Amino acid sequence: MSGLQIGGPAPDFTLRDQFGADITLSDFHGKKAIAIFFFPFAFSGVCTGEMSGLRDRLDEFVTFDTEVLAISCDAVYAMRQFADTDRLNFSVLSDFWPHGEVSKAYDVFNERNGAPRRSSYVIDKAGLVRWSVHNDNADGRDLDEHLQQLHAAV
Repeated sequence: MSGLQIGGPAPDFTLRDQFGADITLSDFHGKKAIAIFFFPFAFSGVCTGEMSGLRDRLDEFVTFDTEVLAISCDAVYAMRQFADTDRLNFSVLSDFWPHGEVSKAYDVFNERNGAPRRSSYVIDKAGLVRWSVHNDNADGRDLDEHLQQLHAAV
């Protein structure tokens, strides 16, 4: 599904997090590997379960060498409420405007529903794509696979 190449550069971006702070992917280059989780809609059942599962296992992802970024096309204000409601203690980024620009750059934007497809990437410290997965339903196996790929990229 993705036009991005494993081993190729990850598209750079700057998006606002749930607190209104700008987060730029290239700021992590040379410092941390990144796990990016695209999800369609805040407050939807599957997305809430996926993000809550990530929250519950965050200590397995986030270290001095790794960071987690979750991206949806919901507005910053919705992302803040979503993160607060579900106690999400990682960066939840808004790809609201220009609508879906980053999702499109990662080739995961669904034009029909105006939201990203459920997709994930591991980006190494050099800013290269090391792994990706695209699916309609997320479960614990996805997180296990993410952990394996993230630790391999560090």
